[in-house]
Amino acid sequence: MFDDASWLEAAAQRVGGGDTLRWFLAQLKPNSLSIATKNLNRQGFRSFAPQTIETRRFGHQFRTQQRPLFPGYVFVSLDTTQGHWRAVNSTYGVTKLVAFGGKPKPVPRGLVEQLALRCDAQGQLLPSEALTPGDRVLVTHGPFVDVVADVETIEPDRRVWILLDLMGQQTRVQVDRETLKRA
Repeated sequence: MFDDASWLEAAAQRVGGGDTLRWFLAQLKPNSLSIATKNLNRQGFRSFAPQTIETRRFGHQFRTQQRPLFPGYVFVSLDTTQGHWRAVNSTYGVTKLVAFGGKPKPVPRGLVEQLALRCDAQGQLLPSEALTPGDRVLVTHGPFVDVVADVETIEPDRRVWILLDLMGQQTRVQVDRETLKRA
């Protein structure tokens, strides 16, 4: 969830930028995401809470809901040259900024911006490139790197069974979805 829709364009320009705005992680009180973002925005802080679609089983039914990617946390942008980070700790809905040794620790530069580039204007995480059985893929990591294979089946836990052509025979191998890209 973005505090404003125009932020996505600005994030694309600031990836790895050297400005004084840094992103910090704030821990939220239970079920207080909307309250905290509203109050942070009212104080002039930018906030970002990426969302994902999740399907869960309730009894004999499946329900699809929008859920936070990082439940209980929100990213907050602060100017590091000004010491206003204590105002975040006293914001309604926020427990505290994640800190080490009494000082808030910023998240690595570019991490939030890269995450924002994978989201739509409402902060919804866009699905990665969808694969279907029969697609030709290239393995990008692991012992079969740079091998072209065919997708056999895709399991719900993001594991994919592929068919490799090894020494003239097809071999069935299970890999993570993240290690594949379309050939």
